Amino acid sequence: MSFSIEGKTAIITGAANGVGLAIARHMAQAGANVMLADMDEARLKDELGAATPEEGQMRYFAGDLRKRLTIANLLSATIEAFDQVDILVNASRQVMPTDPLDPEDTSVETMIEQNFLTSFKLTQTVARRMIKQAEGREDGQAGAIVNISSIAARRVHPELMGYSVATAALDQMTRSMAVALAPHRIRVNAVAIGSVMSASLRGTLKNDDTAREQIEEHTPMGRIAGPGELSEAVQFLASDGAGFVTGQIMTVDGGRTLLDPVSAAAH
Repeated sequence: MSFSIEGKTAIITGAANGVGLAIARHMAQAGANVMLADMDEARLKDELGAATPEEGQMRYFAGDLRKRLTIANLLSATIEAFDQVDILVNASRQVMPTDPLDPEDTSVETMIEQNFLTSFKLTQTVARRMIKQAEGREDGQAGAIVNISSIAARRVHPELMGYSVATAALDQMTRSMAVALAPHRIRVNAVAIGSVMSASLRGTLKNDDTAREQIEEHTPMGRIAGPGELSEAVQFLASDGAGFVTGQIMTVDGGRTLLDPVSAAAH
């Protein structure tokens, strides 16, 4: 059984920092060609150093993936650079609070668009390309898609209602697309994360002295995960070693969902 992704091409969204960047760097180190996608072009340039969008094993694409034209351009740039796409990791996400009683609060709509619809539309577009690439091949997987979700999808925290609803939708999309794409030999899975030291959580901890203590208290392993700790799980789901795994939500949370759900917010 091989967990190798060497020689494969991966698109990673939300790749300018945090979880997405950690996954992108890990996949490149594992031998994959990687297209890093994010809105923050300056940050992408900083992370890739002297590399340009037209050279190297790691390349970048900057744009607003909420727009279908941008999604099409991302796929075109990936094919032009690497000739194919084998792996999609939907790691772009945003966390913001919701006021459940404020009729002017638009956070639910924002979270659904950012954390669910963008991933859904990109999955559709990339899956069609994977199907086309696999024409004439009768064995092996045609592609693997991994969505970065959250344990917030299963836990009740009213102040994160928009985020929770969006990640719950992402989980259900994972299952539905897994069934729809299975005949085409494309697997779709998700990694539901607990508290990971992402850019959003780092900002929260900076403004809340007690947040870290609360998170660690409600995590059996007693700590916050580093972004790189998710990368091995993502690689497994993207590799041939997970060839009979689809429609699954792998939980990587240090045991947090095993405890009483009334706890600190999950990021």
